[in-house]
Amino acid sequence: MIRALLILALTAVSALAQGYTRSNEQPPLFPREFRAAWVACVYNIDWPSRPGLSASAQQAELLRILNEAQALNLNAIIFQVRPNADALYKSSIEPWSHWLSGTMGRSPGYDPLAFCIQQAHARGIEVHAWFNPFRALPNKDIPTARNHVMRTNKGDIRPYKQYRWLDPASSFTRNRALSVILDVVKRYDIDGVHIDDYFYPYPTVVNGRPNPEFPDGKTPAQRRAYVDSFVQSMYSSVKQTKPWVRVGISPFGIWRPGHPAGIEAGIDAYEHLAGDSRKWLQKGWCDYLSPQLYWRISPRKQSYTALLAWWRSQGSRPVWPGIATARINSSEDPGRKASEIVNQVNYSRTIGKNWVGHVHWSMKSLMQNRGGISNDLKKSAYLAPALVPPMPWLSKSTPGLPSISATLQGNITLVRWQPVRDASKYAVQARYGKDWHSISVTYASGINLKGSPDAIAVSSVDRFGNTSQPFVISKSRRR
Repeated sequence: MIRALLILALTAVSALAQGYTRSNEQPPLFPREFRAAWVACVYNIDWPSRPGLSASAQQAELLRILNEAQALNLNAIIFQVRPNADALYKSSIEPWSHWLSGTMGRSPGYDPLAFCIQQAHARGIEVHAWFNPFRALPNKDIPTARNHVMRTNKGDIRPYKQYRWLDPASSFTRNRALSVILDVVKRYDIDGVHIDDYFYPYPTVVNGRPNPEFPDGKTPAQRRAYVDSFVQSMYSSVKQTKPWVRVGISPFGIWRPGHPAGIEAGIDAYEHLAGDSRKWLQKGWCDYLSPQLYWRISPRKQSYTALLAWWRSQGSRPVWPGIATARINSSEDPGRKASEIVNQVNYSRTIGKNWVGHVHWSMKSLMQNRGGISNDLKKSAYLAPALVPPMPWLSKSTPGLPSISATLQGNITLVRWQPVRDASKYAVQARYGKDWHSISVTYASGINLKGSPDAIAVSSVDRFGNTSQPFVISKSRRR
């Protein structure tokens, strides 16, 4: 008993002797980079591994994904919530996705999007909800629920190869996609809205023309006008609802063949997919663009670096390229090594003037550690966490300053602060000896640090990504 009391007394003296006081020291800027991965649910590419798993099994799989994302120091996942006019969340507009249960319209027994947001935020990770605006079915043979558009709005559906497509020329199609997106923005604490490249289905191109043609009787210019109208309406509507929710678009990686000079492509996304993605970037109809730059750094005809440099010169909004991590050791790109992806990440940090970032296609390849890529990223490119870049075109205000305290308990320092009203998360740094380290981005109001840092800094971060000045405390010793 006496020995236990002596240990407690010595611990208390140690905590006093190594107490922390406010300091004017300035740590280095916290790193900024968008580090994300797509989590695709269509065809169960990334999650869940197959339809019909129990709720607990689905949740366990999603937790493994989020844990690996956290271990990699990713700061966002792009989570597919509407693969084909269905829902991976509780919706009064569209049926539950059959990729969850195996039967469209059947509840999985929980709300996957709500669960994902809660668990991702607990790990300091943003959730960008990914919608496919116009795809009704990826395969015409999938049985549909009674409230699916294949049954309720047959007149707006166009058949194309194996697909069934909601015609973008229809006002119903555009309004339905917009209402679904805004429903999620209003009801869920998402950090971003994301749409991909499927505005019209990818055609087979013969002699420069789609074969077959999309069966709508429209010209490419008319189709682009429908898509432009939707993109512009989506952006303005999201901003009117929750201005801090980022809007991201991931188009085909080449705007048009020959842009930049020497670039070749088997498809002209501008003509064949109605995707004038350069226009959206230049008009500011998105907060970031993630063109799918799935090719290698060389050769020149589809060079990752040449394309990224071109894209980043086209507008003032960030361009965060999609990179094809899934092509490591793949039949699609035989011989691609993990080093190609690491090099692409590093090159993306040096090209252009805007905020840097990138998105992995897809999370599955990181979970598999394909070619050792996850190990390589942890040891090199992703050594420290990073904050998602800010959106100064929307807000330049700074959140309030957190007031922090620290208490040493054994080999752990408990750092706590009162939540700041206009902050959504906090960036934590610590100095051990002479070296500052970026420790964590957290939505919580405290963190436990290993050992006894010589100084600790915490900055508030608001929903737009703006940061306060750091509140710094440093160790003071009694003499």
